[in-house]
Amino acid sequence: MKISTKGRYALRLMLDLATYSVDGPVCLKDVARRQEISDKYLEQIIAVLNKAGYVKSVRGAQGGYLLKKKPEEYTVGMILRLTEGDLAPVGCVGEEKEEREECARRTECVTIRVWQQIKDAVNGVVDHITLADLLKWQEEIKEEHANE
Repeated sequence: MKISTKGRYALRLMLDLATYSVDGPVCLKDVARRQEISDKYLEQIIAVLNKAGYVKSVRGAQGGYLLKKKPEEYTVGMILRLTEGDLAPVGCVGEEKEEREECARRTECVTIRVWQQIKDAVNGVVDHITLADLLKWQEEIKEEHANE
């Protein structure tokens, strides 16, 4: 499984909003500059996040974007699934039954256990790391670099 730039950038965008929106709405151009991501690409990603209700748009001269919830209420898994879709490594172990690929070999397939364990492991990680955790880790990294 490989996370696309859309998923990685969405996570960075949400982390940037969590970091800088304490003083008010964050301008997308500022996020683009800090994260070194095209503002046009961020506009596409923010539209997805806004439609899902993850962020709030504030209009006006001092406008920008804010998180709709607290950082501890967003998991990495929520953000990645929104932008990437199902995180299962193969279609036959997909999350949604109606979207799961049917396989004639499913009942006798031994490797499905491998794919299921990979899926469970990935979900176990991404569903237990929040934006608040990332904020904490970000501060730890800043402190480490300050002490060098």
